[in-house]
Amino acid sequence: MSVDASVAESTRVASGARVMGVMGVTVLGATGSVGRRVTRRLADRGVPVTVVGRDRARLAALPASEARVADLAAPAQIAAALVGAEKVAVCVHARFAPAILAALPATARQIVLLGSTRLYTRFPDRKAEQVREGAAAFEASGIPGAMLHPTMIYGGETENNVRRLAACIRKIGVVPLPRGGTALIQPIHADDVAQAVVAALDERFDRPRQVVLAGPAAMPYANFVRAIAAVIGRRVTIVSMPVPVLAAAAPFTRLIPGFPAITFDEIQRLGEDKAFDNGEMRALFGFDPMPLETGLARTFAVAD
Repeated sequence: MSVDASVAESTRVASGARVMGVMGVTVLGATGSVGRRVTRRLADRGVPVTVVGRDRARLAALPASEARVADLAAPAQIAAALVGAEKVAVCVHARFAPAILAALPATARQIVLLGSTRLYTRFPDRKAEQVREGAAAFEASGIPGAMLHPTMIYGGETENNVRRLAACIRKIGVVPLPRGGTALIQPIHADDVAQAVVAALDERFDRPRQVVLAGPAAMPYANFVRAIAAVIGRRVTIVSMPVPVLAAAAPFTRLIPGFPAITFDEIQRLGEDKAFDNGEMRALFGFDPMPLETGLARTFAVAD
């Protein structure tokens, strides 16, 4: 069956898909780390879920009412996948937000999108610009809902933050950091991000709203590294190193077998404080983010 035929058939099924009068949710990026979690949480509550993604086999493994195959880089496929959508959860990068917002059907009552606190960086950064563009498109749309801006997300099956640090600790036991790792960081677990998405879908927004998602409290990056070392049962030495030296060494990291590659942009941001007030998140969505130790234990219980 072609993509268009598959979408047409799923649209026919979706047109009357309701369970006990519950408004259905369409999850874009449903096979990603956050998308899978959102889908499972909604399905556990008996909400009819339409999952959208590129991989039919991965979509079929999700507990959804139906699946729609679509490439979010193709505007026509986005529009077809959203036919009949009521509430929409966008669990993909904010660069897709303008096209998704433009494709929303008249049936859509609310949308929740993922952004990133990366938009607050002071360094030139294309990914940050894409988040800003997505946020601006959301504000201009006037569509009720929320764009959630998480800090560093960890705990996902494919995230590359905690796992790369763990690989470095296991490989050499030394982590070089600008200013000795005194810059602040406030990571949030993927489960908390998914919980916030579902909670946002429950809210009655009357306008576009931007909300920061952040972990329990900011901490020095060095403490974050030590917490990872502790949970994997390794010792780690943190070495203070100037940004220019780290930047010069970055290209060579990809040449070391088993060692995680590091980019210049990442090194720049290692020296930047990333601390945020999560009071709005707690008040609006009614939960406290899990402690780092709990999240790391959960992460490596799954990984190992």
